[in-house]
Amino acid sequence: MSEFTLIKKEGNARRGTFKTVHGTVQTPAFMNVATCGAIKGAVSALDLKEIKCQVQLCNTYHLHLRPGDENVKRLGGLHKFTRWDGPILTDSGGFQVFSLAKLRNIKEEGVTFASHIDGHKIFMGPEESMRIQSNLGSTIAMAFDECIENPAEYDYTKRSCDRTYRWLVRCKKEMDRLCGLDDTINKDQLLFGINQGSTYKDLRIEHMKKIAGLDLPGYAIGGLAVGEEVGQMYETIENVEPFMPEDRPRYLMGVGTPANIVEAVRRGVDLFDCVMPSRNARHAHVFTFDGCRNMLNAKYALDTSPIDPRCSCPVCKSFTRAYIRHLFKSGEMLGMRLAVLHNLYFYNNLMEKIREALNNGRFEDFYRENIEGLSRRI
Repeated sequence: MSEFTLIKKEGNARRGTFKTVHGTVQTPAFMNVATCGAIKGAVSALDLKEIKCQVQLCNTYHLHLRPGDENVKRLGGLHKFTRWDGPILTDSGGFQVFSLAKLRNIKEEGVTFASHIDGHKIFMGPEESMRIQSNLGSTIAMAFDECIENPAEYDYTKRSCDRTYRWLVRCKKEMDRLCGLDDTINKDQLLFGINQGSTYKDLRIEHMKKIAGLDLPGYAIGGLAVGEEVGQMYETIENVEPFMPEDRPRYLMGVGTPANIVEAVRRGVDLFDCVMPSRNARHAHVFTFDGCRNMLNAKYALDTSPIDPRCSCPVCKSFTRAYIRHLFKSGEMLGMRLAVLHNLYFYNNLMEKIREALNNGRFEDFYRENIEGLSRRI
């Protein structure tokens, strides 16, 4: 069960709603990354409502290794396991296979690789990825694809795109089978296809046309923010966007900075995820509309202001820059937790402001007023 409704457009920027079995997502939206079923920095699913989270993203590869997807199924699926009751997206495990595994062997059937935890051999292909994600019971399952490094050779990229398409056909067939089984947790699980092709315009467009022909509930642009110039990333989105179905959600995987997100919304993207807000927060880097602050700076030692005076997050309502700096300097875990809560609120609040601007027909004004501040380091 899914339904994407495009409410209005301003240029290529889109305002929509995405209805799923676990709730309706207002788009554009940021998906909060809970890799192993929790956001790094001691943030639980119960914290997420307060910071305006709409979608939780969990990692197929990591949950397959620990605690095991079959164990998650026995415990009632990710929603019961994590206590998050909204939509959950699980990525296919493909990116982790290609980024974490030191030794891997790619064949038509799938990929054999060594676990990054204990080195034991694992095989994962389209069918295995779909079965793991079905056991997890997520709302949205991502297709198993090959994420190649940038830059990549043209001929290899073309062969990889063709194989990723064949893998997608197999993912679709296996998901249809799994959703028909009596003991499947979520029989309404949605499959999103992933566009690949490195930075080659012709390969990106050809691949997008092919996967659009499979009539899937949603489509992602993958293989970006992995080493290419930011201008190449924006150019790739512009090349692919005209060939993405207008009546389906569009997801830019693993991107990015606040400025990246605003730029991508302007180019027609609806959904985003990135570890940046939580990862940066754990290193005392916090986002504001005036730019990114390093809370370890000595100038904050006696500063009684909140991280951002214009922010309404639970952290800015209650704590000072001086206290948060002290927590980081003292090695207190609370410092990380407060910074993570602030950054995730900032990202979700940024998306809310983007939606408001689109509702009011002033997204271009919002873009001009904020893009410089969002790109700045204080």
